[in-house]
Amino acid sequence: MNRIAHLTILGSTGSIGTSTLDVVARHPGRYRVLALTAQRQDDALFEQCARFRPRYAVLLDDDAAGRLAQRIAAAGLDVQVLGGIAALERVASLPEVDTVMAAIVGAAGLRPTLAAARAGKKILLANKETLVMAGRIFMDTARQHGATLLPIDSEHNAVFQALPRDYAGDLAASGVRRILLTASGGSFRDTPLSDLRQVTPEQACAHPNWVMGRKISVDSSTMMNKGLEVIEAHWLFNAPADAIQVVVHPQSVIHSLVQYVDGSVLAQLGNPDMRTPIAHALAYPERIEAGVEPLDLVKVATLGFSAPDFSRFPCLALAYRALRAGGTAPAALNAANEVAVAAFLNREIPFLDIPRTIETVMDAVTPSAANTLDDVLGADAAARAAARELVQRAAPAPAPRQP
Repeated sequence: MNRIAHLTILGSTGSIGTSTLDVVARHPGRYRVLALTAQRQDDALFEQCARFRPRYAVLLDDDAAGRLAQRIAAAGLDVQVLGGIAALERVASLPEVDTVMAAIVGAAGLRPTLAAARAGKKILLANKETLVMAGRIFMDTARQHGATLLPIDSEHNAVFQALPRDYAGDLAASGVRRILLTASGGSFRDTPLSDLRQVTPEQACAHPNWVMGRKISVDSSTMMNKGLEVIEAHWLFNAPADAIQVVVHPQSVIHSLVQYVDGSVLAQLGNPDMRTPIAHALAYPERIEAGVEPLDLVKVATLGFSAPDFSRFPCLALAYRALRAGGTAPAALNAANEVAVAAFLNREIPFLDIPRTIETVMDAVTPSAANTLDDVLGADAAARAAARELVQRAAPAPAPRQP
């Protein structure tokens, strides 16, 4: 019998976090949750604490942490409640923790994920921004401290499974021609371009295949999600931009492919359920039950593929541009996107202003070397400021008061 693995789940109330807890609950003799964290969802985190009894619960928002502490005490639960970014870093690097699920959405996940790398943890990486913003810094830190990195995005997990087991970061030496990342095309894959001017947040968040958070759902509808994954794939697999191709695959059954020089193409298939890559990474190199329905290819019947339309999805082109520019350009891309998506979800700007805002910021902010975390965070702050200024200019003026 394997010894029990001790887990910290960063972002436990989000879609990846809740799916991770679902898999963990299926294997009570194999996993023990030591820490759960969220941004400000204290009600959801309390329910998780009551069920999984972690040693620590962390909320980034101090007010939410205060409310949770009161409820934990009233319920008599033996859970220590902490607040703030330093607490996130602490629970990501606890000596007794074996595995860290890095599932915090956005730039907020960068510091605790880096802390886990410095502590040499097994990191299940679902936070895109860690690699997009600070890919070289994170990968160097992981190598220096002996951290194990396993990708959770369904696409990168599929590539990981399709590459040779002993892959060491050299595509040519492994006989790989290119990596093919599949994309569903999101909510507006077939929507006439003229109709995109009137898109609502509710429409953008209604993904046809996957159940995801609001920010990631919007990123999928603009295909920025896929653009960020291209940058991730560059760092995860040491692949140049020209060796990473995006293919639109509406059924979301083939999660990604690896094309070899001998003509072979290896693919990983499965139902669109994040519990599959989560279970794969949790138990790697073993396999465990994930609670996912087996794939029925007869029921699927047809698998379709097409090239992405860059006029429909300019965010994908902007991500390739940022990857090729290098340095702090991907951090600026990510920061501008986070601001623009938040503004769209708050109904401050229309859907089509998301790529316009990002492109304007990228034109205005000159990329520099990303040698330190301060370099990255400085570029992030500058891009956010520029994007917020654009959003404020675009926001409609308040209606005049009626006499």
